This record gives sequence, C-alpha cells and structure tokens, in this order.
Amino acid sequence: MSTFSWQRAVIKIGSALIAPDGRQCSGRYLLPIAQFINASREAGKEIILVSSGSVAAGRAKIPVNHVASIAEKQAMAAIGQIDMMANWQRFFDFPCAQVLLTSDDLHDRTRYVNIKNTIRELLNHQALPIVNENDTVAVKELKVGDNDNLAAYTALVAGADTLIICSDIDGLYSADPRKNPDATLIPEVEHITPDIYAIAGGAGTSVGTGGMRTKIEAADKCTRSGIQTLIVNGRNGSVFDALQEGQIPGTLFKAQQSHTTARRLWLEHTLKTRGKINVDDGAKSALVNKGASLLPSGIVEVSGHFKPGDAVEIECNGQTLAKGIALYGAKELRQIKGAKSSQINNILGYDSGEEVVHRDDLVLLKPAG
Repeated sequence: MSTFSWQRAVIKIGSALIAPDGRQCSGRYLLPIAQFINASREAGKEIILVSSGSVAAGRAKIPVNHVASIAEKQAMAAIGQIDMMANWQRFFDFPCAQVLLTSDDLHDRTRYVNIKNTIRELLNHQALPIVNENDTVAVKELKVGDNDNLAAYTALVAGADTLIICSDIDGLYSADPRKNPDATLIPEVEHITPDIYAIAGGAGTSVGTGGMRTKIEAADKCTRSGIQTLIVNGRNGSVFDALQEGQIPGTLFKAQQSHTTARRLWLEHTLKTRGKINVDDGAKSALVNKGASLLPSGIVEVSGHFKPGDAVEIECNGQTLAKGIALYGAKELRQIKGAKSSQINNILGYDSGEEVVHRDDLVLLKPAG
C-alpha cells in the first residue's frame, strides 16, 4: 500500500454519502469524514469540501410523482442547500462557509480570481469552505454537470496539492466489480491512458450524476497540473483512519509533476503577459529575498492595458524580476501606485486585497544570461 503526504486537500463527497436514501440529508457516513477533517486541521493541514447532495436533500420537501423537471430540481436544490450545509455544520465547532459556483464562474477570468481570493481568505480565517454547484441557476450544469469535475476545478483554483474523491466503491477496478467477480482493485495509476478511461463504467447510483468516468476525468485534470488524486470508499469509516496514517486504501493517481513545478510552468510559460509593473529597489528586495507579495507602495510605473486576473511582468531598473497575476487592472494601479495598502479603499472606493500580486500567484524569473 502506497503512502502519501499532503498539505492542502479538496475532499469531494457525493450524493450517495450525503443522502443515502436519496431524499434527505443523513449523518450515517459523515462522522468518520468529519473526524478526519478535524484531525487534519489540528495537524496544520487545510481542507476544502466539495459536497453534493442539495437536490437529494430537498427531494422530500418537493414531492413529485414523475421525473422531476429542471425547475423542480432547482427548487429542491434551493431548499436542500440549507439542509446540506446544516448537516455539515453540526460536526464542527468552527465556521462552515458556503461557496456556490457555476461552470461560467470558473471560466471567467475575473470571477476565477475572486473565487481564488475568497477561498484563500476563508482558509486564512480557519473556516471550512464547502463548495457546491449553484444548482438553482445552472440549468445546463444541473442536467449534465458533475461534482467530480467541479472538485477538480476547485482543487486547481484553490492551489491544492491533493484531491480526495469519496465514492461508494473502493477505487478503480480492472472491471466493474458489481458485474465481474474477478475484478481487482488498481492501487496506483502512473499515467491516465485511454485504457484507464476504457475500464471506467457509467453512473454508479440513482442519486448522483457522476460515475467512474467523471472521476477519471477529474483525476486527469488534476494530475496533469501536479495534483495527486485519490479515489476511496467514503462508506468505509476505516478508510479515513488509514488516510490519517498516510496510507491509501483505494486508488492513487500520481501527479505528473510536482504541484509547485506545474504552477511555475503555467505561470511562466502558459499565461500571456498583458502589461508591466515597474517597482523600486525596496519592492525588488522584498520579492527576491523575502518571498513577499507585491504591494502598491513599491510600484513606480505601470504600462500596458490589463484587467484584474491578467498576467503581468514585474521589472526593476530594466530587469524583469517576476511574472504574476494582477489583482488590480492597469487603470486602478496607476491610481494607487506608491500608496499604502491601507489607502486603497479611500482612493478606489473599494479594495480587492492589500496585495497587487499575491506571492502564491507570482513566480520569480531567472536573469537572462
């Protein structure tokens, strides 16, 4: 059995674990998961939950004798979301925070950055972010979406190093164990190949919309970005004892490169820069020697036309020091350059944080030659 280590994980919990009967929330399978979350947090680790179950939780409150329409499912989700959050909160003595997302939120540059900043602040304040798809408005997503891929996107936006998908099956098998008694558990997957996709079956339960294929898709997204992914059986409480001991009682999809390397490559090579920020020697020293974020007080000049969420180069005396994601646009930065972070709100009438480029979204570049 492999061992693993992690620091920031996204844990995905499916509808079959939240609402086993398909009609209301239950704590039947959640206590061992909650104990694992508590123990992990006490050990200094960070966790984000992606929790299905709002539609299933609200089903009993909107009784229908036919296949529910999209509008009826949205009504179920609106009622069930409160029950689902209350069901989680009762296990913890720290705040749970509701984060509702749609596919559009994750693909819109500005909203993506806002989600990232919100999750970062929630973790900074010791809250447990609980992410779910915004089923009350996401018509297309509600019909064909799945929380496995939502969990993968959440892991990416949150800068997690690990995704744990809790299923109602022990992991990835060589064949469908429900149909083939000779199927064997695959403990480790080095690379996700077409053969791996080929052995993934259809939807597993009548409650959720995702089957093994969506779990493979989620693992594929994450492992290519340096995020290790686990599929474990969330119905088996001993799984979480094993995870706490660094064991993997399921299937581990190995990250193709380190998370730090993947993020550096993405920042350095994939993102196209839209402008430049020239900084003074003090800011240069803070960035290069202290691993600090870039603050407005160190900015001397801003060039180009860029928006919040765009990549920018950071220069000092003609030398390119770093590349990062700007939290403010060029227009705003020209107004706040040289100012203290505490003055941002007075100058702009709002603030998107005290940093112009957060150190998590910044990569130092080696000098040419």
